[in-house]
Amino acid sequence: MVANLARGAYSALGAGWQKGVQWGVGAPIAKLRRRHALAQPGPAGIADVLSAERAIRLPEPFEGRSLGRIGNLEVRLASKKSEIRRAQRLRFKVFYEEMAAIPTGLAALSRRDADGYDALCDHLLVLDHAAPRRKKPFVEHHPKVVGTYRLLRGEVAERHAGFYSEGEYDLEPILAAQGHRRLLELGRSCVLKPYRSKRTVELLWQGIYAYVLHHRIDALIGCASLEGTDPDRLALPLSFLHHHARAPEEWRARALPERAVAMDRLPREAVDPKAALQALPPLIKGYLRLGATFGEGAVVDHQFGTTDVFVALPVEAIGARYRGHFAPAN
Repeated sequence: MVANLARGAYSALGAGWQKGVQWGVGAPIAKLRRRHALAQPGPAGIADVLSAERAIRLPEPFEGRSLGRIGNLEVRLASKKSEIRRAQRLRFKVFYEEMAAIPTGLAALSRRDADGYDALCDHLLVLDHAAPRRKKPFVEHHPKVVGTYRLLRGEVAERHAGFYSEGEYDLEPILAAQGHRRLLELGRSCVLKPYRSKRTVELLWQGIYAYVLHHRIDALIGCASLEGTDPDRLALPLSFLHHHARAPEEWRARALPERAVAMDRLPREAVDPKAALQALPPLIKGYLRLGATFGEGAVVDHQFGTTDVFVALPVEAIGARYRGHFAPAN
């Protein structure tokens, strides 16, 4: 999974999460071919990734300005290819060196976590302006990238290979029901270990909310991760999400049949909500507080060593207290 609102929730605090207006459904075969090309691990896939990097989209002026600051930490969107490469190096460090993800040959060689979707997305960065860095002659000093999120808008996904999370979940019923809404997929989220604190997460959400306001986003979607690939060991948190936080039908994406594992592993009466909440990754608990609900079925991602769940968060479901807290200052 990774990308998901995903590697979103688990990775950001040691635990992970990842169409909009007028999403078309008239060319599913073409979309599947594009998605297949983006996912190939062989030589064609390497060429795709390198080609995508050369064509990587640079953001509009909004994405270059500061979206929030707490002390030495600042959040903004990447405005240079070099900043995106630094975010990819951070992702590699967290996903492959700290966690249990298995790198492809290209990732192991470059020490960067990269795929074809990087060229389509905007990249949210948390920067530490005070972090000590080795000084090199004639090399400009850059603040250290200590946190990141990858943002994919529905209209951009529609023009290319679809959403990343479509590799795990059938989104067509949601897209048909919510075609009038602007959707945003969150993914590839991670934070460097020493920075996994409340203020870093708050900065990431300030940046996301500023982006939501700027692009008039109606709902956030993606995949959140729980550490581990044995669903039976995750029976308590998975069953809690199924029985107590299942999405309404119009937002209930279903895991692809060939990848789906059941979430209702325990009966409702056997689920201790307090113990289940303690077993959930911090960011999934954060999504629950914001008003998120979860899809039908989980997906085991053996490459990244996680079990993924689909998250849906309509912006209207976020309470006024949180909207006011994350809203950018005038």
